[in-house]
Amino acid sequence: MQLEQIATQVIELSKQAGDFIRQERKNFSADKIEYKGLNDLVSYVDKTAEGIIVAGLEKILPDSGFITEEKTSTKVAERYNWIIDPLDGTTNFIHGVPVFSVSIALQEYDELVLGVVYEINQDECFYAWKGSPAYLNGQEIKVSPAPKISDSLIATGFPYYNFEKQPQYIDLLTHLMKSCHGIRRLGSAATDLVYTAAGRFDAFYEYNLNAWDVAAGIVIVKQAGGQVVNYNGGDEVLDAREILATNGKITDEMLKVIHEHFNK
Repeated sequence: MQLEQIATQVIELSKQAGDFIRQERKNFSADKIEYKGLNDLVSYVDKTAEGIIVAGLEKILPDSGFITEEKTSTKVAERYNWIIDPLDGTTNFIHGVPVFSVSIALQEYDELVLGVVYEINQDECFYAWKGSPAYLNGQEIKVSPAPKISDSLIATGFPYYNFEKQPQYIDLLTHLMKSCHGIRRLGSAATDLVYTAAGRFDAFYEYNLNAWDVAAGIVIVKQAGGQVVNYNGGDEVLDAREILATNGKITDEMLKVIHEHFNK
């Protein structure tokens, strides 16, 4: 399988879905919002964009399966499965905050081998595949050289349900706010990850995420020279519902802080 050729096709498909989302945002109104759960929002835009993506990917790899946020397809294949978030940052989209992305990853057996994240508002497409550099709009990107937390800008996300660990999360956040250049919360984990890959952020951490939020970004961070682990420092991240992505230089320091303030 030629991953580079597949990546080229997935990039075009992500932009096609992104164009649809961009156009729909112009006339979107609050009466089109649906609720999947507490503060868990969705609209016809997410669902239609996912349909566009699934239909396109079926043509690229006809025998592949899908792991999707909106369950447009529930077909799971033995070897190749696409992991898709058609609109990562739905709440931003609904409120008109211009940070939301299309996220598409390809998994071969248990290995993530390709990732594409298209940040719609900036028209920035981040992508990588197994064995490749990471790219942004055709230009190679790498993680930052920051050697420690005190030199870093760090991204995170806030839980919108399942608040059981909120006290520990606030404790960790308070510590980091005093220890780094600043904390950013964009509202799109896929965007946070690719910004880490591009060296805009030096680390990103969050808990209570799903596979489709992070799969593509994981590939891109790793191929950009970064490191992605769970809160115990292990490589099992996709279904761990917790993630730490860094430039690779501040991983140990971040894990130490997480253990002291979150995993306590």
